[in-house]
Amino acid sequence: MGKLEQFKKLVARFSNVADFLIVYIAEAHPSDGWAFKNNFDIHTHKGIHDRMKAVDILLKHQPNCPVVVDDISNDINYKYGAMPERLYIVLNGKIVYLGERGPRGYLVEEVEEWLTKYTS
Repeated sequence: MGKLEQFKKLVARFSNVADFLIVYIAEAHPSDGWAFKNNFDIHTHKGIHDRMKAVDILLKHQPNCPVVVDDISNDINYKYGAMPERLYIVLNGKIVYLGERGPRGYLVEEVEEWLTKYTS
């Protein structure tokens, strides 16, 4: 199961007790840069329009939660150290779970475990 599918299951399971949000940041593996085989055809974002087109591709896969977009200066990415991808849990304005950086540190199961303990 892919990461997005895992995330969607997490959203479905815990949406009654948690708000979920995806912040789309700079493309980690653009097709005109360090790309993987079988990856989406998304070029390096040269402007906010490029980033919005990439978000449209994500939205077609129905992430089941709101998606917001980091500005082209990557302000959120730099403040949160999110590149290439990272999971957070924020409770009452404080980060209570900070996952390791992806792809290896993108562990949906850790978020699921935290939320399970929190809601028990």
